Amino acid sequence: MKQNWTLDELIDTWLVKGQDLAFVQRHKTPTNQLVVALLLKYFQTTGRFPYRRRDIPRAAIDFISRQLQIEAILLDKYSWRGRTIKYHRRTIRDYLGFREGTVADGERMAEWLVNNVVADESKVDRLMAAVYERYRQEKIEPPTAGRVERIVRSAQRRYSDRFCIEIAAKLPSETKAALDQLLKREPDDQGHIAGYSPFARLKRDAGNVSLKSIKKEAAKLTTIHAVQLPTDLFDNIPAHIIELFRSRVAVERPREVLRHPKPRRYTMLAAFCYLRGREIIDNLVELFINIIKKIEKNAENTMLKQLLEEVHRVQGKKRLLVDIARASVADPDQTVRDTIYPVADPDTLQHIIDEWESEHGYEVELRRVARQSYARHYRRMVPPLLQSLQIQSDTDPLQPLMQAVALIQRYVGTGYTYYPDEESVPLVDVVPAAWQPLVVQHNGSGQQRINRISYELCIFQALREQLRCRAAYVDGANRFRNPKDDLPQDFDEKKDDYYAALQQPQDAKTFVNQLRQQMVDALYTLDRGFNQNEWLAIDTHRKHPLRLSPLPAQDDPVHIRLLKQAIQERWSLTPLLDMLKETEMRIGLTDYFHTSGSDVRMDEETQRRNLLLCLYALGTNAGYKRMGGVSSDALRHMRRRYVTKQNLRAAIGAVVNATLAERAPYIWGEATTACAADSKKFAAWDQNLLTEWHIRYRGPGIMVYWHIDKKAACIHSQVKRCSSSEVAAMIEGVLHHCTEMSVDKNYVDTHGQSSVAFAFCHLLGFDLLPRLQPMSRQKLYKPYRTNDEFTNLTPILTRPIRWELIAEHYDEMVRYATALRLGTAEAEAILQRFTKHGVQHPTYKALVELGKAKKSIFLCRYLSSLELRREIHEGLNVVENWNSANGFIYFARGSEIRTNDRESQEISVLALHLLQASMVYINTLMIQRVLREPEWENRLLPEDLRALTPLIYDHVNPYGHFDLDLGTRLQLD
Repeated sequence: MKQNWTLDELIDTWLVKGQDLAFVQRHKTPTNQLVVALLLKYFQTTGRFPYRRRDIPRAAIDFISRQLQIEAILLDKYSWRGRTIKYHRRTIRDYLGFREGTVADGERMAEWLVNNVVADESKVDRLMAAVYERYRQEKIEPPTAGRVERIVRSAQRRYSDRFCIEIAAKLPSETKAALDQLLKREPDDQGHIAGYSPFARLKRDAGNVSLKSIKKEAAKLTTIHAVQLPTDLFDNIPAHIIELFRSRVAVERPREVLRHPKPRRYTMLAAFCYLRGREIIDNLVELFINIIKKIEKNAENTMLKQLLEEVHRVQGKKRLLVDIARASVADPDQTVRDTIYPVADPDTLQHIIDEWESEHGYEVELRRVARQSYARHYRRMVPPLLQSLQIQSDTDPLQPLMQAVALIQRYVGTGYTYYPDEESVPLVDVVPAAWQPLVVQHNGSGQQRINRISYELCIFQALREQLRCRAAYVDGANRFRNPKDDLPQDFDEKKDDYYAALQQPQDAKTFVNQLRQQMVDALYTLDRGFNQNEWLAIDTHRKHPLRLSPLPAQDDPVHIRLLKQAIQERWSLTPLLDMLKETEMRIGLTDYFHTSGSDVRMDEETQRRNLLLCLYALGTNAGYKRMGGVSSDALRHMRRRYVTKQNLRAAIGAVVNATLAERAPYIWGEATTACAADSKKFAAWDQNLLTEWHIRYRGPGIMVYWHIDKKAACIHSQVKRCSSSEVAAMIEGVLHHCTEMSVDKNYVDTHGQSSVAFAFCHLLGFDLLPRLQPMSRQKLYKPYRTNDEFTNLTPILTRPIRWELIAEHYDEMVRYATALRLGTAEAEAILQRFTKHGVQHPTYKALVELGKAKKSIFLCRYLSSLELRREIHEGLNVVENWNSANGFIYFARGSEIRTNDRESQEISVLALHLLQASMVYINTLMIQRVLREPEWENRLLPEDLRALTPLIYDHVNPYGHFDLDLGTRLQLD
């Protein structure tokens, strides 16, 4: 059960009244009344009794004790073992009409899970929650948590066995033979068995943009197509089930796969081939996009270099033109020599002519250079790559482009310089006018011919933009699939539920009227308080009239430095490994790391030790060989079998939830519902498709996007490309973090916001609060066509919002917001549709209008409220502090992620996240331990509490010889 409750939630859930209150008061002593009330409300909420006192939220204990006017300290006298609590449980069961569960109930529950739940849910905790809810519906007291977990795992095994038998029965014998062939190593030219099996090659990630990478990915796709999986093999099978079987086989070696029973082996290999084929197609599309981008970029660099060398720019051309015009008008009968040359000499005029001709011919020369680069090098890559893809589009304006792509695919490998005269080559709405001179040529007789090389490059540049914005899609791909598959297919049937989940009205007019009224109120508040707003000014004499003064300085914290010194003296040079160990002792985070294997041949103590050392080696980047007392092979085994992205995220969620539960409100404030999001660049090897060159930080690397609350609890982390959308990362983290925190505010920097971002955040029910730069360029939109009442804001008001567009596409906007909430596709895949490039999605303009309305409301609040601006600034400072600690923990090997495997890169970052979250958790306990001492009581001032953070590490030692002693503990209690 969650530990942080709002007052409204406590009233709804933990209020004892009516018959419940009478039942509680039947017990004689105050202690028994308090305990029975807590047990009763806990059972009514969860369907089971708490096993320990700490299972009951502290906020609930305080709330009920105040209701009953009984001191909570009396709970210390109550025994949670023995006859008394058994009696109280029995009386509550009888009062609520429940009975105790039996073994037969457990067997029936497992079968119910197999038939109704396991196919739709894979996480053990959620399956356990479903079991508890089912027991409650049938008015049966559930067994212990351990027994419930065994019921869940039994149901998972049954479902898995039945599923494997069903899938194996659908596979033809030829497909089974092909799957077995994947596990066999291939002979070399001399007939010797050497090298890797096709299965091992399929598991490798794609390399960087090169002909070699394209050939390897195309070969992998050919291998998977040769297996000939039935097209309907996984129809109507949830994606998480397929991914579960794929993840199990992906970490095994061929000889380990062969040990599985045939139904399970064939199912796992089929799931692997099915999903891996989709990933390979995605990789081929990315290679195509990157190649075309590289051609354009290289051509631009070449042309800029030539332009700088050849062109002498003339300064002040506009003023010179005015002077020439004045001289000509003043004396029109004089010659050029007498009138113009005194104003501008012949050399200056020639320089102007040369400059104009150079700039005018720049685009033409740029296309010529790009064509030359494509013909000499990249043409060996792109057309063969395109043959492996089936590109389609459901958009009518793009059908000529699709015909052009099909034409290019038909002529791959032929030696024609020009397309045959009898071939119908799409030109209208395909080849822009600027490309016509290079594409359309004429022979000596004046007959029109289409140059193949120029035509291919022209088409590929257009196709790249359409693939990026998902107007064109690829059959069999995952991220570049048909955009219709991203949306919930049952939206029309469950529309009421989806609108209710977003807490949005179904009527578009109601939605528009509410938003318009909010906008009017925000503008009115800003306009009314303009004259009293000391930090806001509008200077109509400037091009950008808006002026906002910097935030005034706040009082410096007085006692924070002394508090850090106290911690330093008490826990000087605490090993970071001991902090991880203490977190394990208190939370049991290793319980979240379940093996992908079928059996465990390792005792629990050794497993815990090896797993903690493996996580520490990954999270500090120190490597397995630096861990003392355990072989590197043993740690690699733990990494391969236990450490997955899903397990790491579950462990991180447990640590963050424990941190939120341990926070004392009088120190850290009430439970927060706001977080800040920003990215950090990590250096990484670049022979892969994830790593990119970062223009700001230089060097190849990846971006890690963090979501962190105001007191340094990081609830989510993502590995992204440097060029990926930070808006998508921001939405993904808020919606799909794995902690108990409910986010209703998200602070971002300027690059984390856009009009579309404001629109989706409003539909999804949380506030986007960016720190905008430059502020002087910001504009406010009008709610109506005439807004004479906002006289103070007239210089910064622009056009009115097009409310009719929002109302027209309201249903579609909610459909896409629902897809984001449910996670039916990645946020970035959905947001790629809503860009300015190519054929704009019909809903894009409506989203932009909605976003501009929400941004105007935010700007009014931002300009009016000094507290809001300071709140955003403080939130983003927490992220900067978090980023500074990354290098302290991830210290080894120059903080560079030294792998080209994408999953390994993500696991390294998640392990870093886990270590840093563990340090924050232990620091929280250390700070609270110090502040409980008499000399620190009521010592911290408001400015101290504002600056207090558990993200401190002067007392932490991440270096040295890493030995783990599970027999010792940190002195915290």
